[in-house]
Amino acid sequence: MTKIIPTDLTEDEHRDKMADMKAEMKARTDAAQERRGIVIVNTGNGKGKSTAGFGVVARTLAYGRKAVVVQFIKATPDKAEKVLRGDNLTWHAVGGGFTWDTQDRAADIALCERGWAFAEAAMADPDVSLVMLDEMNIVLSMNYMPVEPILKALRERRPDLHVIITGRDAPAALCEQADLVSEMKEIKHPFNNGIMAQPGIEF
Repeated sequence: MTKIIPTDLTEDEHRDKMADMKAEMKARTDAAQERRGIVIVNTGNGKGKSTAGFGVVARTLAYGRKAVVVQFIKATPDKAEKVLRGDNLTWHAVGGGFTWDTQDRAADIALCERGWAFAEAAMADPDVSLVMLDEMNIVLSMNYMPVEPILKALRERRPDLHVIITGRDAPAALCEQADLVSEMKEIKHPFNNGIMAQPGIEF
């Protein structure tokens, strides 16, 4: 956790504070010896949840590792797929579009179940290093799928597998079980001022 350093320190005081911080960070780094797959949850009402996940996908691919993206709710693959595509990336877009557009709960649920089947297969593949479940939080918050089977699958996944789950309104139980939870908070959004969604920014 980053500490706020006062700005009114003398040079000697600042140097002493930085030395203390360096020693603390070294101790924490030395103590962190476990290496295993983690569950990452990106949630909140702000923009950037999926974008942050795609950044981790890109980093995984840069290391020559395999990643699988399953996009729920969204009807077409994110444009990031065109940039990230390659032999080490598998991408499934299984949504029917925004729920207010489809207005067909049964069909939406069927698509979510299809997407989850892709996710389970990816998590069972020993060659896959990262699975990203884009907008899975929406699936769970809309009760399109029960939470417990997803939590169980995450608990029972193999130890080296990383999983990213995005979308607003992440269930509390998922946040509790996850290793890393980030909340994107909206401060301002251009849409609220009549500025339309734009290619390369929103989609």
